[in-house]
Amino acid sequence: MRWQPSWSATVNRRRAEPGGRPPASPVAGGRIAGARQAGAAAPHRVRIVGGAWKRTPLRVPDLPGLRPTPDRVRETLFNWLGQTLDGLRCLDAFAGSGALGLEAASRGAARVLMIERDRTALAAIRDTVGRLGAADRVELAGGDAFVEFARRAAAGERFDLVFLDPPFGTGLAEKALAGLAPLLAPGARVYVESEASVAPPPGFERIRAGRAGQVHYHLFVMANEAAPAVGLAGAGAGEQGVNE
Repeated sequence: MRWQPSWSATVNRRRAEPGGRPPASPVAGGRIAGARQAGAAAPHRVRIVGGAWKRTPLRVPDLPGLRPTPDRVRETLFNWLGQTLDGLRCLDAFAGSGALGLEAASRGAARVLMIERDRTALAAIRDTVGRLGAADRVELAGGDAFVEFARRAAAGERFDLVFLDPPFGTGLAEKALAGLAPLLAPGARVYVESEASVAPPPGFERIRAGRAGQVHYHLFVMANEAAPAVGLAGAGAGEQGVNE
C-alpha cells in the first residue's frame, strides 16, 4: 500500500527531550553485542508505548550489549511516522528485544518480519509474540540479516517500513541501508539507530534526525520519493536535536 505521510521532508529541530542508551560492542547480524563497552549497561525495563498493546512490558534477556530502543525514542519515532501503521508491511532487521517490531504490530501493521541472530533474544521475542497472540502478523527469522535480505528480495518481498538498529561500531547500519533498495516498496521509510550521525547513501534522503544521549536516530526515504512538507506542527529547517 502507498504510505500516507505525516511528516515534513525537511529535517527539523525541536526542543530537547530526555532519554538515551549507551553504545555496545558488536556481533554482526543481530543487535546483541559481544561485550559491553566500559561503563555501558543495557536497560531491561521496556514496554510498548502505543497501540493495542500499549503499556505491555517486554521480556528482555540479560545479554551483554542488548540495547532496546528507549520508550522516549520510540515515542518520537511514531510522532514522525504517525500513531497508526494500519496495513503496512514492516521489517525489523536486527530485532534484539523486539521493541521496534512489536511496537509496529501494536499500531496496526499488517505484517512484521523480525530477524535476530541471537537464539536467546529470539526465544524471548517468540515468547512475547505468543503471549500477545500475534503469530498471525509477526514472523520471526533466526540468522544473519543480510542472508535474509537476499532471500526475501529474491522471493519478491517488499516492505513499507524498515527498522535498522544493529550493534554499534560495526558499520552495519550503513551497509544495511545501502543494500535495502530491492526490499523497499514505493514510498517506504527506513529508520536507523547508530552511535553517530548516518549520512544518506546514494539514492536516499534523510528526512528526520534526532539524538538521545549517545544514540543518533534517523528516518530515510528513497531520494525520488521524499514526502511534501505537510502535517508536522512546528516544522523548521535544521536537524532535530534531542538531548538528555
